[in-house]
Amino acid sequence: MASSLGSDQEPQLGKPVQELAAINGREPPPRYIIRDGDHNETIDGNPSLSSSIPTVDLQLLSSPSTPANEKEAEMEKLGSALRSWGFFQAIGHGIPSSLLDELRNVAKGFFDLPTEEKLKYTGIDGSIDSYGTDSVVSDDQVLNWSDRLYLLVRPENQRNFRYWPDNPVRFREILHEYSMKTSLVAQATIKAMARVLGLEENYFVNQLGDQYRIYARFNYYPPCSKPDLVYGIRPHTDGGLITIVLQDPEVEGLQVLKDGQWIKVPIVPYALLINVADQTEIMSNGIFKSSMHRVLTNPDRERISLAMFYLLEIVKEIEPADALIDEVRPRLFRKVKVKDYEKEFNRSYSQGKRAINWAKV
Repeated sequence: MASSLGSDQEPQLGKPVQELAAINGREPPPRYIIRDGDHNETIDGNPSLSSSIPTVDLQLLSSPSTPANEKEAEMEKLGSALRSWGFFQAIGHGIPSSLLDELRNVAKGFFDLPTEEKLKYTGIDGSIDSYGTDSVVSDDQVLNWSDRLYLLVRPENQRNFRYWPDNPVRFREILHEYSMKTSLVAQATIKAMARVLGLEENYFVNQLGDQYRIYARFNYYPPCSKPDLVYGIRPHTDGGLITIVLQDPEVEGLQVLKDGQWIKVPIVPYALLINVADQTEIMSNGIFKSSMHRVLTNPDRERISLAMFYLLEIVKEIEPADALIDEVRPRLFRKVKVKDYEKEFNRSYSQGKRAINWAKV
């Protein structure tokens, strides 16, 4: 679910991973192989804990007809999820299953195109929007076994349609509709998050700013003959406010780090996975946890997911909310500019480190 939070990195112009994977029986090239000591956790995670990953019904939280006791119980569940896990499976989000199916179909349709067709959307002007693989920022960087299509969807007047595929024919229409509906989900979620913290309901909404940004990242994970040698996406947190993920409906691969153990995130049909990102951990003074997660590959099947990253307006500054600082819980983070944090995030991500440590007091 990794995001690249800035435009100062040039995309790697090498061969797409999807093309590498099409060569049957070939081992991953050296740049993709995890070094000794970087992969010392059990590859399959802890399956016994997957069933304990929290599910929250957003309809119960937002509907005025929900009985007070049920709404309170669901709020407690949300608060527990954000404090201990940093993410939850969202049901009752109101997005029609037919739209989610269409979105998955156009995503698969794009990645099924011939390589030459997809390469038309490779970045050539320094734009962060593009089709491609990892951005390469160092000679010793281990690359992810995945391709992606990364697009700015908000602000709408800044969309660069040069990188929005017109094949499949309804790709742009479906992505636009989905981005509008997930924006409503995001607004409802961050309002509930503020209430959990005892803040005014619109606290996080106001922090976003008028020109807040949403990026869509379509992730394609080809099969890998040596799945224990590579990461689909290396362990990381997300750098924005929250992330909304639509998982592959059939192929698992996402794992979250909880209490030192990697736990497989199960597929919940038509649920959205919502996770706290770094900017929220900072503003909550560490009460909400930005979840460390990774993606593993499958030896036989491709996997496609879509992450929507919500980021504050670039000119904003972030710091812990005053109401969340006291003698019992002192300030954990200093005030930082969003632009500076995102630059640090890009640098730290490429090195396998957490940018949030840079913002600590």
